[in-house]
Order: sequence, then structure tokens, then C-alpha cells
Amino acid sequence: MYYARFALLGLWVVWASASAQPFPSKQVRLVTPFPPGGSADVIARIAGQRLGEIFGQPVLVENRPGAGGVVGSDYVAKQPPDGHTLLLVTGAYPVSAVMMKALPFDPLNDIAMVSLLTSYPFVISVAPGSPFKSLGELIAYAKAHPGKLNYPSGGIGTVHHLSGELFNTLAGTDLTHIPYRGGNALLTETLAGRTDVLFEAMTLSIGQIQAGRLRPLAVTSKERWKALPDTPAVHETLPGYEVISFIGIGVTGGTPASIVHRLSRDLQKALDAETVERLVELGGEPRASSPEEMRRFIQTEIDKWRRVVAERNIERQ
Repeated sequence: MYYARFALLGLWVVWASASAQPFPSKQVRLVTPFPPGGSADVIARIAGQRLGEIFGQPVLVENRPGAGGVVGSDYVAKQPPDGHTLLLVTGAYPVSAVMMKALPFDPLNDIAMVSLLTSYPFVISVAPGSPFKSLGELIAYAKAHPGKLNYPSGGIGTVHHLSGELFNTLAGTDLTHIPYRGGNALLTETLAGRTDVLFEAMTLSIGQIQAGRLRPLAVTSKERWKALPDTPAVHETLPGYEVISFIGIGVTGGTPASIVHRLSRDLQKALDAETVERLVELGGEPRASSPEEMRRFIQTEIDKWRRVVAERNIERQ
């Protein structure tokens, strides 16, 4: 009995010592599932720098691209659940959950949501030489000429693709989908006049719009967006249409709730005035959230895109 009590006391001391360890206790990595240089990568580095300042140690931003973000997400899902491996979660995350026949991880359980960082709409744009001056004109022409107009995407099942299909569903149009392999092809093809309508994230569109290389017809938020206050919302012409992309942070599923909520509080601290200003310059709207709020948001996005895939009979990959 004495030895049993001694053993239990020893286990309690080990547990208490482990639980009392400060967090972080080792290198924190922020995995971004996309290549360097894009808007997601830029925001990852902004977040990583601020978290490093809060932690008192550098946060390593690690790019693990592939399969539309699935490779990096799956990597984080399989790491030790100790809070030291974070995931940059973007608008592609719920789309992958819907479009892949066999996702190698559970998107709502193998990744624990921590907090949103920023959200931003897409912009529906045309080249400056396009005859369309408003979204209403584009819809009227598309209805009168089914299949005549087209739009590019970074591939089947991407947010660009599903944004166009949601538009077709609600507007009663038949814009033809032209898939590319991502990169600058979407913008290049639109500016060259080989594609007619561009659905692109605000973070990537705003610079081209400000330079006069794109004409914005509408933003895909329900209300007009601060970064483009004179551009109508799609909702004004097409009630019910809304596409909001986002960037947030997740962590390996099974991470203790105390660490998840600690990370969430730290991310809220990270959104200081300077960080908010940088995110606004990129066309986003900073928005911190609780882990529970972010999880509900991801579930809502998954449900929305699942309906679009079913209604448009899009083949899962």
C-alpha cells in the first residue's frame, strides 16, 4: 500500500510539473499551406511576428504547400497536440472539406480552431475595356447569351470556381468556367480579354483596381466594403449572394482547451493598432473570435459550399 501511494504521488508530481510548464516551452511553428509570396503568406508572417513578440521568442513560419492547402493542413493535424504547431486556415479550407472525396483528416476535429484574424470579400471585376459598367448589365447580357461569357479559376473546386457557380445559381446565368493552374493566370487572362469576368479575393484585386487595371463591378460582401466604398455589393443587385474569404489560426486537434484559449487571447492581443492597419491596407477587415465562434463559422462555410456543389452537380475530386 505504501509503495502504491508513493507511486501515485510520483505520478501526480510529474503531471503537476508538466502542467505547470510555461507555454510555449519550445519552438512554435506557424504552418501556411501555400507557397511563399501570396497574400496568405504575407498575413502569416504578420501574425507570426506579433505572436513571437507576445511569446518572447520567434515564431517560425513554415510553408507546406500542396493540394489546395490539404498537405499543410494534414501535416498539422498529425502533430503532437501541445499547441506548438499552428495552422493558417484560409477560405480554401472549407472548400477542400467539401470538394475532396477522401480528406485525410477531419476538418472540424483533427484541427482545433483558435481565432479568426481577418476577413475579406471577393471582387467581381472586368478589364477596363469591357463593355460592362455594372453588375446588372453583366447579368442581363449573360441571361440573354447563355454560355457566351466565361470566368477563370485556379482549378476545379477552388473558391474562385465555386464563387462563380454560386453566382450562376442565384443569377440564373450560365457563365462558363475556365480552370487554370493558379498563379497570375487568372488576372493575365482577364486583362488580355481571353476571359470575361474575374472573381478574385479583395487582397489580390485591390492593387490592380487602384492602378486602373481592373474595373470593379461589385464586392461579394452583403454590405459595401471599406476598402472600395464606391463599389456596390453584389447583394444590392443579387440578394442572397455572399462570398467572404478569411484567414484564421488553428492548432492540432486534441490540444488542451487551456492552451487553445490561451492562443486565442494572444491572437486578440496581436491585433494591435499597427497590425490592424496593415491588414486593412491588404483589403481585409480584422476580426478576432473565440475558438467556438471560429468553429461555427467554418461549419457554416462547409454547409454553404456543400449546397453549391450539390446544386451545380460539381464532381468532387
